[in-house]
Amino acid sequence: MTMTTLRALIAAGLVVGTFGVAVAKLPPAPPPTDAQKVAAEEKKAKDAAAADLAKQQQAKAEDRIASRYYAESKAKGKQVTPPQMPASAPAAPAAKAAPAPAKK
Repeated sequence: MTMTTLRALIAAGLVVGTFGVAVAKLPPAPPPTDAQKVAAEEKKAKDAAAADLAKQQQAKAEDRIASRYYAESKAKGKQVTPPQMPASAPAAPAAKAAPAPAKK
């Protein structure tokens, strides 16, 4: 090995070692306060509402595009049959909690 490569390896080792020591000395994050918990719950609810709205908008856009495609195809004289799919997928059954074992 040349002297430059050896110096580069030593420098890299020092950087990694120093970083490891610095990270190891960091204190753990404090537990969230009640206000932070409430804010997290509100954010979770807001994100869920936004996701539902996005799903609804996506479904409307897909329906609008599909109806436009069928109308244009019909105007051109093409025979297009829409796919036979259920209006909405059935909801998955909720997971049942396992019964607690009986005490003797």
